[in-house]
Order: sequence, then C-alpha cells, then structure tokens
Amino acid sequence: MSDILKKLQPIFQDIFEDDDLLITAESNADSVEGWDSLAHIMLIFAIEQEFEIKFALGELEAMKNVGDMVELMQKKLS
Repeated sequence: MSDILKKLQPIFQDIFEDDDLLITAESNADSVEGWDSLAHIMLIFAIEQEFEIKFALGELEAMKNVGDMVELMQKKLS
C-alpha cells in the first residue's frame, strides 16, 4: 500500500463513518457503500485540505477509482 493510500484510509473512514472500511487502489463509488455525489464532494474537500492540493474539474471527472486518485495526487505532490 502506498504512503498516500495509507494516509487516505482514515479520511475515507471518517467520511463514510466506517472504522472498518479498507480502501484499495481498485475501490470506487460502486464498491464503497454510501459513496454518492455528496460523499464524493466531502471526500475531495477533505483530501484537498489534508494534502493542501486542488483538483481541477477535468481531473475529478477522469478519476475512476482510488488508484487514479492516488496517481494524480503523487503527481501534484512531487
């Protein structure tokens, strides 16, 4: 598990109010219970705050799973 993915874990657990939630690179809105449009907005906001980054609308639309998110975050943080 990448460092970014490890750091995302508690954010996902907080947003989805599930301490047992385990995310992987393959996790997506279809595989995580409660991941709807509102949860997605809250998730992106929390990630932007925690990592001090900003996602462009086009970047958000291109994300298909957590792995895509981590890859984009790695680029922004390097």
